[in-house]
Amino acid sequence: MKKNILSIVLLLIVTVITAQKTQRIAYIDMEYILQNVPEYLEAQNSLNTKVEKWKANLDKEARSIEVLKTDLANEKAILTKDLIDEREEDITIKQESLRRLESLYFGPEGDMYILRRKLIQPVQDQVYNAIQTIASRKNYDFVFDKSGDLVILYSNKKHDISDFVIKIINIDQKKQAKVDKIAERKKLLDKEGLSEEEKERLAQREAIKQKRKADKEAKYKQIEEKRQALLKAREDKRKLLQEKREALKKAKEEAEKKKDAGQKTDE
Repeated sequence: MKKNILSIVLLLIVTVITAQKTQRIAYIDMEYILQNVPEYLEAQNSLNTKVEKWKANLDKEARSIEVLKTDLANEKAILTKDLIDEREEDITIKQESLRRLESLYFGPEGDMYILRRKLIQPVQDQVYNAIQTIASRKNYDFVFDKSGDLVILYSNKKHDISDFVIKIINIDQKKQAKVDKIAERKKLLDKEGLSEEEKERLAQREAIKQKRKADKEAKYKQIEEKRQALLKAREDKRKLLQEKREALKKAKEEAEKKKDAGQKTDE
């Protein structure tokens, strides 16, 4: 009922303002946007895993309490009043402990609320920041959430900026990834303040880098040695051919000299 009243009030406000001047209005589908942000899905999966673990703990404690109740009911006839009171008190204490644990997990300020805020709130902030950016650029006066409490009876697809919001988020994430990468490089250059674990990772990374560099240089050296050996073999072959040509030429010249000498002797 409250949602319907809120929807009607908001629609009346928009109608009145629109009647006064031309307004630029857009809408988004928050559920659609979040389902297309990988970080949100990862955060949600992580949260769901924790929630399932907490529920399993609660179910285990609840089953142990039911076992105590069943055992007490079966043995009550043979137990003294003091033992019965003791067991009932033990069951009451465990029930109170279970309620406290449930509140610790799922209470207003419980672990689920804290973890959800830690994991999901940053992604939701990205979405809201992207909406603010688009609204500012496009001069929108109102941006409604189609998946929220406001009931939109009709919406023209051309006013849906959900995909635009996702695009802005992706751009912002790429920019942030670039900034983080630069910061990481700067941190690696300045080793002061690093923990022992970070120093060890840095040393391992540097060792891998040096090994790759050494392997690359060894490969280039091997290729260069083969190239030089090939060039030398070609040069040796060329020299050998040249020597053979010189030898053949010299032999021919000597043969011609002997022939000329023989002809002169005959004369």
